[in-house]
Formats: sequence, C-alpha cells, structure tokens
Amino acid sequence: MKQIINQNGELNTQILDFCRHIAGTSNITALAHVDNYSMKSIDDKTIIDIMLVIQPFQPRIMSYIKTLNEKTIFVFAIDQWVFERDIEIGLLGEAFASKLIFPHSSLCGEDYLHKKEVSLKKRLVLESLENLASSFPELTHRIQIKPEYFLYEVLSSRIRVFPLIAYDVSSLMKGVALNEAEFLRPYNEALRQLESEEKIFFLNDYVKISEKVLKQCLDPRVKIVNLSRNVPRRLFQSIFGTFPQLISIFSQNTEAFLKAQKNNWVRQADQPYFFIDPQKYVFFQTSTGLLSLADKIDIKGFVQKMFLTPSEDIEVEPLGGILNDVYLINARGKGTKILAKRFKDWSGFKWFPLTVWSLGARPFAITAQARLAKEYSISEFLYSEGFHVPKILHVSNAERLIFMEYIEGENLSQSIKHIAAATEEETFEKELVNLGKAGEILAKVHSHDIVLGDSKPENMLVKPDGTIFMIDFEQASQDEDGDRAWDVAVFLYYAGHYLQPLNRNNKAELIAKAFINGYLKAGGKIEDVKKAGLPKYTRVFGIFTMWNIISIIANVCKKTEPLK
Repeated sequence: MKQIINQNGELNTQILDFCRHIAGTSNITALAHVDNYSMKSIDDKTIIDIMLVIQPFQPRIMSYIKTLNEKTIFVFAIDQWVFERDIEIGLLGEAFASKLIFPHSSLCGEDYLHKKEVSLKKRLVLESLENLASSFPELTHRIQIKPEYFLYEVLSSRIRVFPLIAYDVSSLMKGVALNEAEFLRPYNEALRQLESEEKIFFLNDYVKISEKVLKQCLDPRVKIVNLSRNVPRRLFQSIFGTFPQLISIFSQNTEAFLKAQKNNWVRQADQPYFFIDPQKYVFFQTSTGLLSLADKIDIKGFVQKMFLTPSEDIEVEPLGGILNDVYLINARGKGTKILAKRFKDWSGFKWFPLTVWSLGARPFAITAQARLAKEYSISEFLYSEGFHVPKILHVSNAERLIFMEYIEGENLSQSIKHIAAATEEETFEKELVNLGKAGEILAKVHSHDIVLGDSKPENMLVKPDGTIFMIDFEQASQDEDGDRAWDVAVFLYYAGHYLQPLNRNNKAELIAKAFINGYLKAGGKIEDVKKAGLPKYTRVFGIFTMWNIISIIANVCKKTEPLK
C-alpha cells in the first residue's frame, strides 16, 4: 500500500487511522482527497472530502463524518467491486467515478486510482465522440479534435449536473488551464489506448474517429443511450436514492455546513466568470484552413478579415430568402463576390408543416445546425470528388453562417421556362441538352451514395460556358440506402410546375425523357426512375404542379425502358 506524505502529514495520518477503523479487517484499496473543485490547499479547507475504497466492504456504501484538527472530515466509503462498476458502466450514475474527473490527490493506492482514472476517461472520451457524432452527424467524418476538447467537455458536462460546484467553476477552470498539461496526461493515455484498439487515429496531433466507431456512433440506439446518460436526474436519483446516510449527515449538520461554506457558495456580483468552451478544440477543414466549431465571426467580421479593405468599398446586398437569410457580398475594388447564408431554425415557422406535407416520402432536416452541417459536409465532399459546386470559404457554426463563392449563372428552371414558352416554330434543343446533363450529374452524385433531398432545377446553375453547378445541400445526406427516387421525382415534378395545361403534352414528355436519358446514361438505376412515378411521390407535388402534368411525367417514369 503506497502512501504519499506531504505537508499535511499529521492530518493525513489521522485520516488514514480513521479509515482503517472504518475498514476493520478489510483491505484499503485506495484513499484520496476528492471534490477539490476550488483547487484550494488542504490547509485552506474547512471541510475535507475523502473517498475510501475497501475490499470487501459491507455495507457496500456508507458515509461518515468526523472532526480532526478542527476540520470536518466527510468519508465516502465504497466497496471496490461497486466502485469499479461505477467506473466501467456508471452503475451509480458516476457518483463516485466522477470524483476522479475533478482534482484529487491520493493518500494511498495511487497506482490503482491512476489506472481506474485512465479507464474512466477512456470511456468518457468514447462517449464524447458519440455525442459529437449525434450532434454533428454530417460533420463527423471531417472533424479534427484536439485532446483538450475531452478535458474541458468532460469537466463542463459534469459541472452542469453538479449545481453545488458551479459557484467554484471559475477557480476550477483557471486551475485546470494553468496546469493543463498535467490534467491532460490521463486523457492522452486513454487516447493512446483507443488508438491501439483502432477506435481513433491521429492526424497531425488531431484526433480523428475511425470508421469502425463512426458506424457505431451513427447508430440511432447509441444516441438514445447517450441521451439517457446525460440526463442530470439520473445522477441525483443515484445520490439521493443510494446514499440516504448522506442526507442524514447534511440534515443533522445543516447549520454548521452552511456556515462553513457560506463564503464559497455566494458568488460576488463583480466576480469574473471564467469558462472554456470545449468546442474551440473541435475543427473542420475549409478552403481557407481549419475552423473551430466555436468560431463566432459574423458577416461584418468576415468581410473585414477576408478583404482588408475600407468598409465603403464593400457592398452587402440581401438576396431575400424565406427559410434562410441570404446575402451577396461584393468587394467592388477587387471584383470578388461572395455569398453568405444564415440558417434559421424552421421549428417555429409556418413552414414547419413541410415535414407533414412530405410524410411518408422523405423527412426534412429542421434545425439550423443540422442543415448547416449538411450544407458544409456534402459540399466539401462533392468538391473533393470533382463536382462543380461553390467553394466553401468560411463557416461559423456559432452564428449559423456559411460563406461560399458566388456562382454567376442562370438556374436550370430558365431552360424549362423557355421550353414552356416556345412556339411550334421555335426549337429548344440546347435546353433539352442541359436537362440531359442535369440527369447525368444526379446519377454521378448517386453513385457516391449521396442523395440531395432538394434536387429541383433551381438548384442547378448553368454558367455562360455551359458548365452546370449544383447548389443548396442542406437537405442532402450520404447514405448507401438513401432514397434516390425522391431526387428524380423532385427534379421532374418541380420541372412540371413551369408547364401550363395549354402546353402541348409532348413538352412534359420531352423534358422527362431528356432528364431520364441523361440519368440512365451516367449509370442511374432504372428502378429508381420507375419508383419516382409511384403515388408515394406524385401526391407530394400535387399542390403546385398540375395533375395532368404530374400524370404525364409519372407515366414516362413508369414506362421507362433500359437504354439500348
């Protein structure tokens, strides 16, 4: 049994004697000063919390109080088996395991406690990765994480469920920041163990999640389990349900306890609040470099950072937008145009019934954060694969802003309008060629297991040189089982919106066949085209496309034959 003697040797000896009395004939596995949230020395503390791990111990859990050298000593005694289950699976809601998260010092069993601390932090690192994947599923493949993230994320998440220590969070965080390297050591050990198990890997000192863990993280069941872990009530039910002795101690010593803690519990009005946002250590790549999830740059700040020109040379023009705010940033002196898109939450909007409208066909991403993550991650993926998409210049997750290059061009709906307006003497071969190109592009996107979700003609821009750019990926996702038929249906039935009942029926057929031929030519699956003609999809678009037009397009889809 390794014993650490420091400047409080006499007090520690008395504490050890008292703990030996509690343990009786059982073995003391470990003994430590815990709950040192304020980072105060033992000499400055009136109340000292001690954790005592005993093997074996009956009853399994017990609390004791004693006065030693004019200091109140609280001893939390626990059986070693119970303590280890709390470390491994959170048996007691981490009521004891969490004591190794915060500053602590061992009196004996230092090696044992260190081993259990690393084991606990290894589990918590995995849970943090799972929570990140649940919060940013589309970004998970691309995020790069500094080890500091796990340190501050674990601390801040526990502070949120320990309201009694919130008053000391500033001094705690300052102490951790000053001794960051020391506090990171067990996390780095845990990360190296996870690396050896191929659950993570390092890229230039950044942590990346392995494919094996990614699949596990994106399992909906994992998200449910994590939500249940993060509910603060679980912790308090554990404390108040399992430790009735603790309640008794506080109830019988309320006056003395409150008096002893009064100066600490009351935060002075002018006391600065020190907090470190864990997300500042989570990064994702853009064309301008790595960006932090905690980045809070606004449109004005981005303009100043990007152009370094006088504000009078910068024009910010709102382009409207119902579900999002869109702005065109024009640096007149540099001839540069940038598009800024601010994502709004839809849940409070009258457009929320979109999810009901498409019920049974396809779900919509609603939250601003989810849609921004989709826009960024899918755009970056498509750009890396050589597709023509706007380059992402900057992302501010905190401000729900994304900045991208502005594409000069005419959206593909203009080609369809031209076909709709053409007289019998006019030709529209060029427009049909563009529709065929659009079908080819969509098939190639689908070959990468990407479904766009919002594949309407307005989201394809034709540049003057004929190049077609795709835009707007906030409903897109990467899923090998994604609904490709939905993308085909969205393009065709939205295209039909521009055709009037008096238009010749063959125009609807020509548009549908041109797109479908391009789709099949580039490897699109014929079964996805046929599925697009089913009532599951046609009923969704009947509110803005004439039913006779929908019927014509649906029949073309259902009767499509393989290309010869």
